Amino acid sequence: MNKSTSATPARRSDATRQAILEAARERFAADGYERATIRAIAQQAKIDPSMVMRYYGNKEGLFAAAVAIDLKLPDAGSLPRGEAGRALVTHFLHQWEENEVLTALLRVGVTNDAGAERMRGIFSDQLLPLARRLCPDPEQAPARAALVSSQLLGLALTRYVLCFPPAVHLHPEEITAWLAPTVQHYLTAPHPGA
Repeated sequence: MNKSTSATPARRSDATRQAILEAARERFAADGYERATIRAIAQQAKIDPSMVMRYYGNKEGLFAAAVAIDLKLPDAGSLPRGEAGRALVTHFLHQWEENEVLTALLRVGVTNDAGAERMRGIFSDQLLPLARRLCPDPEQAPARAALVSSQLLGLALTRYVLCFPPAVHLHPEEITAWLAPTVQHYLTAPHPGA
């Protein structure tokens, strides 16, 4: 069999999967998890709904695949401890500006248990190791990672989802100047009860 002939179905399959995921991200972002339907996603991807089910099994499987997110956090080993707050705020601002999937997940997460669980998992799996490396007491890392998440997710909610005009109009440098000291404090300050 000709190599180009055998590669064609695989490329077609990859293209179909990509079209489904792109349509799913748009529908979940626009409609939320509950109102987004397999039929609407398939229609937007210009495929039969049975193809969505074939590749992803059900709506929950599709949602999990559509919002698989690598936060691409800075490497904890190369991050100067005293600059962690600034680096994280700057990094997350860039992520929120560039990654519509992250914003879609936040929208779904505030209204749906599956979305909230997915967001908790992403932040726990990816932010917790960084907090463990930076905080003075590794046993406090989960609480400190949760506090950092509250700042970053709160900013994202007000700036990118609810679109509070003052939050939307703040320059990224100004946001960093306000939030970085707080995030730094959460990560590296001694425990308040100590």
